[in-house]
Amino acid sequence: MAGQATPATALLAERGVPHRLHGYKHDPRHGSYGAEAAEALGIEPARVFKTLVARVDDAMTVAVVPVTRQLDLKALAAAVKGKRAAMADVGAAERATGYVAGGISPLAHRTRLPLVIDISVSRFDTVFCSAGRRGLEVELAPADLVGLTGAVVAPIAGR
Repeated sequence: MAGQATPATALLAERGVPHRLHGYKHDPRHGSYGAEAAEALGIEPARVFKTLVARVDDAMTVAVVPVTRQLDLKALAAAVKGKRAAMADVGAAERATGYVAGGISPLAHRTRLPLVIDISVSRFDTVFCSAGRRGLEVELAPADLVGLTGAVVAPIAGR
């Protein structure tokens, strides 16, 4: 897609990872970026994964969970052998990843951060996540997402 280059899409192209980009018109009035993506693209919401940034002890940590679920902070801390986790503030998340809120991709962060993907990712042949901009999703195989990010896969999604 012309004009769609982001650090995430550049990484995918550089590594030759099979993927498809899906663009849609972002509505700033929509209450949930992930739900908006699922609706706009007509895909099962459980296949769309949101990228969240938390502090586990003193380290920024990235969590990737389905948009249909919430992040279990206690489970995230356990997955990275930490004690306590709390959501990072938006500004800190944007500075650490290099992306704006609503467009934070799990790929190609400004700083290498520990990353945990919910185990439900393995239920699908392909999943969707932000490609690094609001209104742009990337579809790729879960194994490629895990491989590119060096992620730990663990049960981190709550209700």
